[in-house]
Amino acid sequence: MIRAAITAVAGFLPNNIVTNADLEKIIDTTDEWITTRTGIKQRHLENNPNKATSDMGAEAVKLLCKKRGIDPSEIDLLLCGTVTPDMVFPATANIIAAKVGAKNAWSFDLGAACSGFIYALTTGSQFIETGRYKKVVVVGADMMSRIIDYTDRTTCVIFGDGAGAVLLEPTNEDVGIKDFILHSDGNGCTHLHMKAGGSLRPASHETVDNKMHYVYQEGQAVFKHAVYNMAEVSAKIMEKNNLTDKDVAWLAAHQANKRIIDATAQRMGVGSDKVMMNIERYGNTTAGTIPLLLWDYEKQLKKGDTIILAAFGGGFTWGSVYLKWAYDGSKTGK
Repeated sequence: MIRAAITAVAGFLPNNIVTNADLEKIIDTTDEWITTRTGIKQRHLENNPNKATSDMGAEAVKLLCKKRGIDPSEIDLLLCGTVTPDMVFPATANIIAAKVGAKNAWSFDLGAACSGFIYALTTGSQFIETGRYKKVVVVGADMMSRIIDYTDRTTCVIFGDGAGAVLLEPTNEDVGIKDFILHSDGNGCTHLHMKAGGSLRPASHETVDNKMHYVYQEGQAVFKHAVYNMAEVSAKIMEKNNLTDKDVAWLAAHQANKRIIDATAQRMGVGSDKVMMNIERYGNTTAGTIPLLLWDYEKQLKKGDTIILAAFGGGFTWGSVYLKWAYDGSKTGK
């Protein structure tokens, strides 16, 4: 049986760091308020107006290829999970492929908000498992600072910019992506969306003046759905595959809110020592959070480690992935 294994991981973050103390200077908030409610202390925000999501994704892919020792021309398919594309079209994945020299790859974007990476990961894995392709790159990248209202203290404290990427390759060993459960519910649109910019409300003076091109979020409703659904789907994939907390080496959960991550770990019965966490440094980078976690923790990952990926995002979208790590991360360079 052919499985899709992650054989390399890389990430990219803009140099500009904005702390909670920095936000205190521009909006009515405090470091204590932000930290207590979200677990976030700082976030990376791109301050160069000439940079876009594709630039972050391209840097992650370049590093990915360098680490794995492959030329970008060897890539067969490049997927990008994002809700902050450079433009409506072409796909940001197309632009990333051009910027890195992946001239033999076809590419497309996948929009599932904060679940974008796991949606793209499981989609890409199918092309490996069928034997169709040998090298599939999956990018999760979002430049959330471009769609956030920095006068809205309920959203601007949460999000950051960043990108991560993984390389999928075939394996016959007992490693790689073993199972996944994905869900969506369009009724959740009411609670988390962008009001304008699409075919329903194209950009106009009215939509710009009324700040309709920013993230709109009903925090309490989203929090309630996220806590329940991300925790339940993570427990369900463990039950489906007869896994106990002792079998799980790591939980790599979407970094939206520390309380949601803690609730997911508790529902799974997994101790805090097995929970990957970088929300305090990066904030919520949407589709970028999970690959950035894997990049941060790579040195600690061992071949055969059971990892549960979990995410919840606007749409609503949510899901979980069960995989076994394919290499000893301590032997690679960041």
